[in-house]
Amino acid sequence: MSRRKILFGAVLLVLMTFLATSAGFLYLMNAWSSDVVSTLRVLRALQVVKSRYVEDVSVDTLMAGSIKGMVNSLNDPHSIYMDNKMFKDFMIETEGSFGGVGIVIGTKDKLLTVVAPIEGTPGEKAGIKSGDQIIKIDGQDTKDLALDEAVNKIRGPEGSKVVLTIKRGEDTKDYTLTRSNIQIKTVAGKMMDNHIGYIRISMFNENTGDDFIHKLQELEKQGMKAIVLDLRDNPGGLLNESVEVASQLVPKGPVVSVVTRDGQRETHSSNLAVPKYPVAVLVNGGSASASEIVAGAVQDTGVGTLIGTKTYGKGSVQTVIRLDEASAVKLTIAKYLTPKDRSINGVGIEPDITIELSETKDIDVQLEKALEVLKSKL
Repeated sequence: MSRRKILFGAVLLVLMTFLATSAGFLYLMNAWSSDVVSTLRVLRALQVVKSRYVEDVSVDTLMAGSIKGMVNSLNDPHSIYMDNKMFKDFMIETEGSFGGVGIVIGTKDKLLTVVAPIEGTPGEKAGIKSGDQIIKIDGQDTKDLALDEAVNKIRGPEGSKVVLTIKRGEDTKDYTLTRSNIQIKTVAGKMMDNHIGYIRISMFNENTGDDFIHKLQELEKQGMKAIVLDLRDNPGGLLNESVEVASQLVPKGPVVSVVTRDGQRETHSSNLAVPKYPVAVLVNGGSASASEIVAGAVQDTGVGTLIGTKTYGKGSVQTVIRLDEASAVKLTIAKYLTPKDRSINGVGIEPDITIELSETKDIDVQLEKALEVLKSKL
């Protein structure tokens, strides 16, 4: 083979390789072009504000603002950007204590709403109820406040005061509350007549599953034959803790399935061979998230009866992702389905027996109905 042919072949090979690489590069650039342009736009905005704004502002402040705006653009009240303080407060709450007035809040119909007051706290003692709308915090209108901002304004040092302007129906009232160190004891219980146990779970934090098992064992030693599980005004919490609670009540099989946007499914199951006793679960509009997982599992498996009013309807799953040592994003990453593949997000769970509480009577008619149902099964 002549030297000229070898050289020509080499040049042709290089040219073909170049064309193939270029074609691949152009294809990728075309696929990524919109993302690249958008990213450059953000960087350009950062440069413009940093160099031209009338006052000096740190890059950290600008980046935090851009990340916060990015997450807020999802229009998901459960996805939030957390700076260092917010992240610490969040961890304290899930670990079992925090400084504040003891109300769990959310966004409903774009209004700041009380999901549930926590038992024994300043908010609950003042008479704040599930469904109350928080119109102002210390005189500041909440209409344009993000959920995380509202939470931080309500929390504060023990002994300090905060004024919440509450709208309930057509009535508006100011509540002046003294913040306290909220110690969350999530599980309480007692034995009632006819060997019916009563267990109340106020929320699901890191200790709830173990505390529930201990309370069950305590009541079983006293001869418990049936159980009332009270999840009213329980705003939820940790998914794995709700699965642990449900796994003590429902038979072997799915408790909840977590489904991501690409359709991947992770199913959490119970290994309980046979349910030990009849169950009645009390729910209302303040029963949300993890408490709805338990309620949904009990209803779908037929192991018990749901009594009360329709639940809140938060059927999404969040995870906390650290961005660095000082910040994190709490992001909705999936939706959950009950054992019968029901999605309750924005819908809630209808109880098997609907019964409203009377505000004019001291009798807990929902609990009375639960005891009646369980007595008929003994």
